[in-house]
Amino acid sequence: MGTSEKNFGYKVSDVLIRGFLSLMRKLPYDARMNTVAWLADHVLVPLSGNRRRIRDNLDLAMPELSNPEREKIVHDVAQSMGRMLMETYSGDEFQARASGAPIVGPGKAVLEQAHKDGKGAMLVTGHFGNYLAVRISFLAGGIPIGVLYKRMSNPFFNEHYVAAMEAFGEPMFERGRRGMANMLKHLRGGGFVGIVHDQRINDAPVYDFMGKPARTAESAAELALKYKVDLVPCYAIRQTDGGFIIETEAPIPHTNAQEMTQLLNNSLEAQVRRNPGQWMWTHNRWRDAGNDTPEDRARGN
Repeated sequence: MGTSEKNFGYKVSDVLIRGFLSLMRKLPYDARMNTVAWLADHVLVPLSGNRRRIRDNLDLAMPELSNPEREKIVHDVAQSMGRMLMETYSGDEFQARASGAPIVGPGKAVLEQAHKDGKGAMLVTGHFGNYLAVRISFLAGGIPIGVLYKRMSNPFFNEHYVAAMEAFGEPMFERGRRGMANMLKHLRGGGFVGIVHDQRINDAPVYDFMGKPARTAESAAELALKYKVDLVPCYAIRQTDGGFIIETEAPIPHTNAQEMTQLLNNSLEAQVRRNPGQWMWTHNRWRDAGNDTPEDRARGN
């Protein structure tokens, strides 16, 4: 496909997405969330093929589940993904809801002290609940968290997506050499940085996650060691009333990058096992790590 055809496709896709989001924003907040959750569960996720991937990943990582348990998680995941999308585009309403989320756990005092001392810190989370609520809740307490993000392939969508994310706190650093340099400058200067740690990274070392080997970046641990800052797992746990609880864990002890990276995986695994429907099981999390996943077989590995 040529550049002009690709750009036309991107533009059409973005117009449809903008129209859908605009239509949904006309609904009251709770009705909006419930509607998009239903559509994600019954339309978007099945059409995208992600329902099968969720099942495949659950069969790989949690084979002990009964069929009814697995199917409930499949639907919960789709609904959580729909809610997160709509929350991202609900601006002040979502911010008002998330800013009142209680922050609990031993990491809270650690992070507050680091901020008071003018010392940087790193918050590590996953695609769990809605990690934006972590940023919003700390921002409400006067602690902004900078984040590194990846530019979307659709440039028209990327423009308003980044703007929507910036509304929940700055700074934001685009993934790449310049963005990374600015993020490190922010961290060295006493700023907080949030990292979403659970994506598969090509050629990254293999670590255990959910009892299976998974390629996992060591960068979060390496940065914490290099800049001598706390590495604190934080999670926004979705509640049945549409709110969140922000759970902060004790900092990962500074040992070496390998031990610290495994502890980060262990931390997220514990959260996922407690609330499996809140994690984004649509990732190719275990591919190319020796698991013989459906994606591995399709690629002839």
